[in-house]
Amino acid sequence: MYQTSNFFLPPISTKASGEMRRVGVELEFSGLTLENIARLINEQFGGTVIINSAYENTITGTSLGDFKVELDFQYLKEKGRYKQDTEDFLSQLDEWSELIVRMAAEQIVPFEIVSPPIPMDRLGELELLIPRLRESGAQGTDSRTLYAFGLHFNPELPSLDHETIVCYLKAFLCLYDWLARHSKVNLTRSMTGYISPFPTDYTRQVIDLDYHPDQDRLIDDYLIANPTRNRVLDLLPLFTYLDKTRTLSVIDDKRVHPRPTLHYRLPNCQIDKPGWNIGMDWHNWLMVERLACNPECLDAICRAYIKFLDRPVADLFQDWKEIIEICLKRYCGL
Repeated sequence: MYQTSNFFLPPISTKASGEMRRVGVELEFSGLTLENIARLINEQFGGTVIINSAYENTITGTSLGDFKVELDFQYLKEKGRYKQDTEDFLSQLDEWSELIVRMAAEQIVPFEIVSPPIPMDRLGELELLIPRLRESGAQGTDSRTLYAFGLHFNPELPSLDHETIVCYLKAFLCLYDWLARHSKVNLTRSMTGYISPFPTDYTRQVIDLDYHPDQDRLIDDYLIANPTRNRVLDLLPLFTYLDKTRTLSVIDDKRVHPRPTLHYRLPNCQIDKPGWNIGMDWHNWLMVERLACNPECLDAICRAYIKFLDRPVADLFQDWKEIIEICLKRYCGL
């Protein structure tokens, strides 16, 4: 009988409606087939497996909602969706080509489980799936040099007003180095560019104590500095949800889908390691939640970070990773 970890809740765990905030989780790994992954989800949470294509399955009606399992390769997913049922030579040749691409892709491209939005107080239930996947042979980030597999969290915000979003963004930018240290990000993942940090000039702009833009300016500033999905905290889904026309006038990427959540992409997926669980990185994320919900502490940390970025040449060897630990204890008691 598998036991769940103790999942703590953020300081503000409900939305304005009074409903529990939800969080989606994405797990990237290799070592199993699409069919086996779907079966394990079905065995753990019930529901019905629907085969959408050779590269995508859906498990509907589970105890947590609808899951998706897919090969995380856009080209093959689109091939699977629009496959033609013809038997001519060109069609056969296309199938052979697709098979070769799939065999190559499966060596470095992960399968991905995309969970439904789960109430934060039920997140521990998802963890029951992890040992099942591990025991069946799932391989995580450190299994091979080329594996750049991640664990992503998509938390709903307590509110979608621009002031709340700005607080979360300020908190995250101040804590990025802290998060990277505690997450022990795999070198391959760092080098891929998928989880690039925010530009320093943009960080300076946002953590300025006078930076309190309205929604339009907040989105415009973000798009100017970050016209890409490849940020460690991807806000494109959120901004597409809030203002689709404004966001998609700059971003031409079919993979960007609107949703009222942040998209935190930093942690590794070390699913093959005994004892690893999603609760460890959820605990790290909660530091962002705690800082974002504490205005006095947030201002103090922003001031300290501005001072660090403006430090004189003689102090260039100072390390923000060390300073932020001290500041969190001194100013926030965290």
